[in-house]
Amino acid sequence: MTSTTAADRAPATSPPTWMPVTAVAVTLVFWASAFVAIRHLGEDFSPGALTLGRLLVGSVCLGVAALSRGLPRPTGREWVSIVLIGVLWFGVYNVALNAGERRVDAGTAAMLIQVSPVLIALLAAVFLHERFTLYLGLGLALAFSGVGLISLSTSGSADGGNDVLGVVLCLVSAVVYSISLILQKPLVARLPAIHVVWLACTVGAISCLPFAGRLADETAAASVSSIVWIVYLGVFPTAIAFTTYAYALRHMSASNLGVTTYLVPPITIVMGVVFLGEAPPPMAYVGGALALVGVAVARRKPRPRPVVDVPAPA
Repeated sequence: MTSTTAADRAPATSPPTWMPVTAVAVTLVFWASAFVAIRHLGEDFSPGALTLGRLLVGSVCLGVAALSRGLPRPTGREWVSIVLIGVLWFGVYNVALNAGERRVDAGTAAMLIQVSPVLIALLAAVFLHERFTLYLGLGLALAFSGVGLISLSTSGSADGGNDVLGVVLCLVSAVVYSISLILQKPLVARLPAIHVVWLACTVGAISCLPFAGRLADETAAASVSSIVWIVYLGVFPTAIAFTTYAYALRHMSASNLGVTTYLVPPITIVMGVVFLGEAPPPMAYVGGALALVGVAVARRKPRPRPVVDVPAPA
């Protein structure tokens, strides 16, 4: 699941209303399906091998789309940010999420990742000098109270501490994802978003090359359907979903589009029940709802104070 800022100006003529809405729907369904696919592949592929396989496919597909728009020309400082994003967002994020989903169900993982907007707002206040508001503080408290409830709901299962470790790994993914978006913000102000995503995805794949041996061994032992699912992860939730999200962002406001990502957890939960026959524990629903409320509160902007005209002295 990601959030980007449109680097290109909107076209002079707006497309039909249904096209951005369709792009959003495609993005949400593919991102939700990624959690289910990762959970399904946990028995056949280790976290690192699964990450490398997905990124290799995604890098090729994104490269075709990116190079059709010309060669990217980042500066030296921008390359540093791109490398960091590639290692953190595409490398660490995916490995931690893949490992976490071996211990928690897909719906719980999706709910945990959704605390990232609160972390992004907190990091923006610290590093981008954006205002730290009362709403942000309250939202942060609510979101992590929800995370605490999710942790309690998983700790009582048969696997015990392993599920708590899964929650921690998903939170690691949320943290590195949030850091990456802060790094990405100035990049997409100058470079096309598709170029930034492609370069970062390629860097992520390179950083995961130490898992190449395991990927080769596990691919040889895996079923054809599992290999197809890895290709699916690289093509649809990675390459196509990023492209449709960027298209939607060009024709919708960032705030309206950001709210739609709240639909990813419920879509994931439904898919998990249908395709995997599993759902989050009952208390996890309460924790997930509390976390989403915290995100919504943190996104609120304080009302501007009314300006009172002071009469000039006679």
